[in-house]
Amino acid sequence: MSSPSLRIATAAHQQRHLGFNHTLSPSAAQNLFTSLSFPPSTFSKYPRKLAAQCQKKQGKAKEGGLIKAKGKADNVWSVDNELAAQEKERGRPTRRRGKRRVVRRKGSQDGDGRAVLVSGAMLMEVETVLQTQEPVIKPEWNTFSSSVSGIWKGVGAVFSPITAEMEPIDFGSRDQNLYDCYTLSRIEAMPSSSGGPASQIQRKINWVTLNPYGEIPQHVGGRSFPKSDSNESGRNHVLPQIEAFNFESSDVMEEDIMGKEPGLVFFEDGSYSRGPVDIPVGEVDDSNYYLSPTFKFEQCLVKGCHKRLRIVHTIEFSNGGSNIQIMRVAVYEEQWVSPVNLLDKSDSEFDLKPFSQRKRTQSSELAGSWKVFEVSATPVYGEEMDQMVLEQDNTTPYVYLCTEALKKRSLPANAIYFGEEEMLDMQDVTMLWLPGGVTAYVDVNKDGILCIGVGWYSDEGINLVMERDYGVDGKLKDIRSKSEVKRRWSDPLPE
Repeated sequence: MSSPSLRIATAAHQQRHLGFNHTLSPSAAQNLFTSLSFPPSTFSKYPRKLAAQCQKKQGKAKEGGLIKAKGKADNVWSVDNELAAQEKERGRPTRRRGKRRVVRRKGSQDGDGRAVLVSGAMLMEVETVLQTQEPVIKPEWNTFSSSVSGIWKGVGAVFSPITAEMEPIDFGSRDQNLYDCYTLSRIEAMPSSSGGPASQIQRKINWVTLNPYGEIPQHVGGRSFPKSDSNESGRNHVLPQIEAFNFESSDVMEEDIMGKEPGLVFFEDGSYSRGPVDIPVGEVDDSNYYLSPTFKFEQCLVKGCHKRLRIVHTIEFSNGGSNIQIMRVAVYEEQWVSPVNLLDKSDSEFDLKPFSQRKRTQSSELAGSWKVFEVSATPVYGEEMDQMVLEQDNTTPYVYLCTEALKKRSLPANAIYFGEEEMLDMQDVTMLWLPGGVTAYVDVNKDGILCIGVGWYSDEGINLVMERDYGVDGKLKDIRSKSEVKRRWSDPLPE
């Protein structure tokens, strides 16, 4: 059966099914995604329920109501040379500033802490086009399902969409906040009832939660940052290994079925971007003002076929799509263990550290010149759509194109390390810099295009990126999968 976590509905949404397997047709809109806002608290009293259901908005925050930001003038990591030139010519436009301010507590006396960073967008300019857009063969479903199938062990955590701080994922037996989790996923292709090729993938995830100490303090650039509610003894505390837990008797975090859904774009290495094709936008119906459509956007990046990163954004759209509230950001890194019919119970090497024990990526690591190979998938709508193909595949047809270029990424504006007690203007905050080389961002450019993106950087100088764009009409516009290799040579480019 479908997992409730993939059909999100709050108590007020029971009559309106929302999620990956359902699309809503939007009406025309002149203004879409005019502001981003975040909940005053991402988690309810019972965070375990959030594995299956998104949290309902809890009203206004104590300081200044909901935190909001107007749309950006530049998109995140998706800016071509023409847009970059325009920005240089006219400069950064003036924006109205909303009441997006957060009060942070005073730093600890010993100066130890975590490097929690958020920042504005990073502008990327095209330096040299190595290959213009060329068509790409559509990925095969059977190859994709084979790539994702198997037993996967992993680690997971959730982070504040405002400050990028690690937040409790569960409560312990002693009412302790727990910040990490171990997961074991069983993923397999389901045989077709007609005897044909498998068209659905079943996923069941068991989990155990641990770590009452929070994130280990980190030092960045000679600066140190205060901890929040982490226990002092957690600095040198050794967390139990994943082998210490019995997943056969553990709780089920999620259970769902993924098929050839209209909003799913997949690639043969097992990476994918999953979400709705349509976001309901348009005129606000006063009779349904209390209904706020909420969707999950799951994006998966694959490294070397045996490791992958999944980032799930839970986002609420209200006021006809004009307000966007990021409810939750969950991150999971997983490692392939064995085929689905042969669970390896031996002491196989598992080298994934919990996110609380990892350092955070710094913006300087992503700045500079990169060689970028990009594959884009663009949905086909309207009269151009082959209705016969649509009915046969029960999905949206996509056009796949690839391109390769040398690009240069600049440092972000408004980088913020949360430290001393102060009022921080969050107007231009877009990117969350998370542990383990992970970046996540939700941004709106000057044309009203909504971009939901994730990145995964490794010390080898490789950055994997997946981005999902929605247009002003609420329809899925484009999905991009990028492999970026950092340019490490000092010689000038050949002429």
